[in-house]
Amino acid sequence: MIITRRAFTFALSLTGLAALAGFSPLRLIAEAMAQSASDVAKPQSLPDMALGPANASVTITEYASMTCPHCAAFNENVFPKIKSEYIDTGKVRYVFREFPLDIKAAAGSMLARCIAKEDAGKYFAVIDMLFKQQNDWVTKNTTETLTRIGKQAGLSQQAVEDCLKDQALLDKIAADQKFANEVLKVGSTPTFFINGEMIRGETSFEEFDKRIKSLLKS
Repeated sequence: MIITRRAFTFALSLTGLAALAGFSPLRLIAEAMAQSASDVAKPQSLPDMALGPANASVTITEYASMTCPHCAAFNENVFPKIKSEYIDTGKVRYVFREFPLDIKAAAGSMLARCIAKEDAGKYFAVIDMLFKQQNDWVTKNTTETLTRIGKQAGLSQQAVEDCLKDQALLDKIAADQKFANEVLKVGSTPTFFINGEMIRGETSFEEFDKRIKSLLKS
């Protein structure tokens, strides 16, 4: 449930009446926001790929498309700073989730899953490679370039072909994307959630830094 400013203001205006009625709109809003954070925290069809301790007090969840240039720019310019400052120091858990905007993005996500298996560190390394070589495999022959990347990561040509034809894996990615869109209201990439609070679009390290520090203090 997304709480708009109008709904919040309306709830505030009802606070006095609500007290007489025996319930608090502010409590209901807090419960709705908690439910939203709970929805974000829960993996759906695919297991989460995450870096950082599971018990970190701050969790950042990113929804990205492998063909999204803004996602690639974030991966290049902002994510390394978050990683060195907060993930590597154990203060933040970082979750990456696929939200493919086209079939090429879905293929890239499938390849990353097939290469990494359940190894999150390897998964993030493949994601980084795909973002850095985005122009090559998105604008040129996608299948050939993804096959080359897969082979560089240790897969055989047959394994890459099998991966890119894996309908069950594609169905899981599609189901997770549908959940993110319909329940979490993700409609574009990149979209981030910091402890359940949504941030849309490419965001500076300074903005992340401010929000993370605020949560670590609370």
